[in-house]
Amino acid sequence: MSKALGLLSGGLDSSLAAMTLKRQGVEVTCVCYVTPFFGADKAIQTARRLDIPLIVDEIGPLHLEMVKQPRYGYGRNLNPCIDCHAMMFRLAGERMAQEGFDYLFSGEVLGQRPMSQNPTALRAVAKYSGHPDRILRPLSARLLPPTPMEEAGLVDRERLLDIQGRSRKRQEALAAEWGVVDYPSAGGGCLLTEPNFTRRLRDLLQHEPDCGVDAVELLKAGRHFRLSSRAKLIVGRDQADNEKLEQLARPQDLRLRCRDFSGPLGLLVGAPNEEDLQLAAGVLAGYGKGREASCVAVLFVGAAQRRTLETAPLAREEGQQLLL
Repeated sequence: MSKALGLLSGGLDSSLAAMTLKRQGVEVTCVCYVTPFFGADKAIQTARRLDIPLIVDEIGPLHLEMVKQPRYGYGRNLNPCIDCHAMMFRLAGERMAQEGFDYLFSGEVLGQRPMSQNPTALRAVAKYSGHPDRILRPLSARLLPPTPMEEAGLVDRERLLDIQGRSRKRQEALAAEWGVVDYPSAGGGCLLTEPNFTRRLRDLLQHEPDCGVDAVELLKAGRHFRLSSRAKLIVGRDQADNEKLEQLARPQDLRLRCRDFSGPLGLLVGAPNEEDLQLAAGVLAGYGKGREASCVAVLFVGAAQRRTLETAPLAREEGQQLLL
């Protein structure tokens, strides 16, 4: 019996790829990678339902550096899919060598994604991963050249599949036949494909190219206002946002609150000057209960300072022009 290590997202394709091998007696283990842009929740639930061992690895800093300068560029947004798949296979390949797996596999489907799952892209992923002869795509294997694993009899090529294209009808039929249930809908799951998030990420990389994972996590909460090239204000939209911003605040960030009115928490990041502080106070006051007042006192609290600025609330329409 051969031993295979697969990339599992928790979606339908990766689930069926694992089941395709498991059904012919392959000893299947899967790995899921966690970054600021996608997590492991779906993979954990899927692995439990399919009774497949799952390894969860956190690769946030390493993945972020790749996102900043991908070798093969981006898709429609800031999604470097070829580089991302190659990185995952490279990391999985290191584990394969250390733990005695025979080969790697994924749920990639030929032609499903025109930019990253065409024949050229699949070859690029395999080559760039460093393991070009140890990667199997079970769902489309019979449409691709035979791999050394198939030729050596580690896996039966005749029991692999020949799925291609963007339709999911074949996958859905197999899921029904094999009892694969509760799988997520196609698409989504990666923040790098979402226009609103990637707009914020582009701004962050432009103004803070050496940013770390903590700065990326802040992009997921609140409204983001670009005040200047030096500073950005994040304003909570609700209590959950306020709590998340409080949790994610770094020592160098300034917390803002209206002193005499209830309202959201603001987080001022960067290296603001006095003009930025005044603008931040006005924006925050415009989202609090005192937005109709002529003057609002805004508290600034940080590791090195505590001060109060009085300001006229900025009209929502003006503040929205600064929104990312």
